[in-house]
Amino acid sequence: MMNKKHLIGEGFKHVFLMALSLLCVFPFYWMIVGMTNSSADITMGKLTFGNKLVENITNAFNYSNLWRAFGNSLFLAVIVTGVGLLICSIAGYAFVVFPSRGKEILFLALIASMMVPFAAKIIPMFRMFSKMGLLNNYLAIILPAIGSPFLIFFFKQNSYSFPKDTLEAARMDGLNEYQIFFKIYMPMMKSTYAAAGIFMFMASWNNYMWPLIALQSDKKFTLPLVVANLGSGFTPDYGMTMVGIVLSTLPTVIVFFTLQKSFVEGMTGSVK
Repeated sequence: MMNKKHLIGEGFKHVFLMALSLLCVFPFYWMIVGMTNSSADITMGKLTFGNKLVENITNAFNYSNLWRAFGNSLFLAVIVTGVGLLICSIAGYAFVVFPSRGKEILFLALIASMMVPFAAKIIPMFRMFSKMGLLNNYLAIILPAIGSPFLIFFFKQNSYSFPKDTLEAARMDGLNEYQIFFKIYMPMMKSTYAAAGIFMFMASWNNYMWPLIALQSDKKFTLPLVVANLGSGFTPDYGMTMVGIVLSTLPTVIVFFTLQKSFVEGMTGSVK
């Protein structure tokens, strides 16, 4: 009797998980199907593949320079992710490893900054970068993104799993703090770096509001800005829009599936 109840329970669980998986996958299916249909078919809710794929792709790339926008977004995402991981990991590591009187107060201020909505920071950021002469410059996008309070907090919490015995042994062997960080800490915390890298890459890649305000030249527009205007007009072309959405989604999907194993390990704070 117990085995029968157990099997029924497992069956319901698997059915529920399958239904949930289909619900999560459906937007991706609809997006891919949409790029093969006309705007009228998409509006009517057609869920089968059509024959407008080549036409939609041709129109999308003729309407705007998607490849240039793709390259701009990729450049910014790679720079922000690489530099941001280095800065945030150093900060998180320092909060745990180095003793300091005021570090708890500084950390509380860092946490408090996470509670400030981005809308409240737009005008001060705009005025600051305007006075610095960095508007319409990629530095205006890179500088605010490389010091993420959330990722500093993330690295700080994961740094508690870094063995102190290893740290002390390295110091006794004559390694300085830079050598310990780059030769021991970073390789041992690679799963944490992978998880943080996914967060930072996706945040940079999908960043829309601040680039819309800070960038003023069409040649410097990122992919989200171009896709938002793709197919707009008196008669919107949703087929072209779907092409742009698929193009903008692919890098994040590739990055996630490439690093998903390390992502799960990093979220648990594992040390290798």
